[in-house]
Amino acid sequence: MQEIRCPKCGEVFQVDETGYDQIAQQVRDKEFEKELERRKSELNAKHEQSLEIIRLQEEKEYNANIAQKDAEIFSKDQKISELQAKLNASETEKRLAISAALEKKNEEHSKATREYTENLTQKETELFAREQKIAELQAKLDVSETAKKLAVAEALEKKNEELSQKTTEIADLKGELKNKETESRLNEKSLQEQYEEKLKLKDEQIEYYKDFKARQSTKMIGESLEQHCLTQFNAIRMTAFPNAYFEKDNNAKTGSKGDFIYRECGEDGTEFISIMFEMKNEADETATKHKNEDFFKELDRDRNEKDCEYAILVSLLEIDSELYNNGIVDVSYKYPKMYVIRPQFFIPMITLLRNAAKNSLQYRQELQIVRNQQVDIRNFEENMNAFKEGFARNYRLASEKFSTAIDEIDKTIDHLQKTKAALLSSENNLRLANNKAEDLSIKKLTKNAPSVKAMFDSLNQAK
Repeated sequence: MQEIRCPKCGEVFQVDETGYDQIAQQVRDKEFEKELERRKSELNAKHEQSLEIIRLQEEKEYNANIAQKDAEIFSKDQKISELQAKLNASETEKRLAISAALEKKNEEHSKATREYTENLTQKETELFAREQKIAELQAKLDVSETAKKLAVAEALEKKNEELSQKTTEIADLKGELKNKETESRLNEKSLQEQYEEKLKLKDEQIEYYKDFKARQSTKMIGESLEQHCLTQFNAIRMTAFPNAYFEKDNNAKTGSKGDFIYRECGEDGTEFISIMFEMKNEADETATKHKNEDFFKELDRDRNEKDCEYAILVSLLEIDSELYNNGIVDVSYKYPKMYVIRPQFFIPMITLLRNAAKNSLQYRQELQIVRNQQVDIRNFEENMNAFKEGFARNYRLASEKFSTAIDEIDKTIDHLQKTKAALLSSENNLRLANNKAEDLSIKKLTKNAPSVKAMFDSLNQAK
């Protein structure tokens, strides 16, 4: 138990450890709040003082500038007044000279004339000096105007040189563009000649692949169409596709898989092309003949599941079809970026798609950078939101704890008030009991008991 003395009445009363801790915590909280308010007031006072100092400095600078301007204006006005006074003095001297000449008549006429002539000569000299000064200022102004004109001429000449340089650069760029266009036309012509040569061999290759299934065991070293395509690719892998990935699709977790997957990345690891290959062939004696379009849906599903951009069906089906025998068939009208080719177009198809995709590698890299930046921004926003949520949660919990502590303090105060009231009531009862005890006498006790009173009277008489 802890004893607490009332600072007003000096009464001491006891409270338990919990109540004492709560009262001490309340006192500390109030002291902390007072200290916090004091610090806040000091900071506000310092802030106001700093603002006042800044305002006074600005006002002082403003007043100093105003005073400087007023001094300059006053100086100019004083100069004007002096010049006006000189001019008025000159006029006065003239009038005095004329008056003196009239008063002195003939005797002083010559002297006044001489003085007037001297004054007139001085004024003419001053006028000449002023005109000379004006001429000098005009000359300086002319020089300034000439310098400005020269500067403008130099700026115009510089602009003309820059314009000429830009014109030369544009002409160079046009020449480079023209050279590139010429080079492009030559490349197109070269490619056209190459494909014309290849088309000359088309019929022979078609005949060769028409007889492919019958001679499969001898011409393809006993391997299937898949092995044939893999052998063709491996033959030129290190020379044409050194950084490419071309492997069997062995992942059948989704219940389906293609035959081969081709992927290639740039130097920075950005993938710029991916192809899902499906190879289809059947023997001549097969009763039910399949069509190429029977496999489009499954190939498109495999392509999407393995996240490939292109889908290519290498097929020997419908061997008599003129559509598929003419070369590369684009079936994007049914499924996007899907092609059907004969085996002889396997390597050329990869080359065409690869070269086309490689031209867009730079844009893919820039797009990847933008995506990474968006991911970074998204992560930053998520971190910021997480911080806000955590801060809000901690603030809410602290606020709840603070409210709970305030409620407990209020309950403790109520309890102490009740305890104080009970102690005051007990003291009042003790005072009344003491008064009654002090007012107690034999007379009052025997007031309504005559026999007891008689006994006390007999005892008193015996004494």
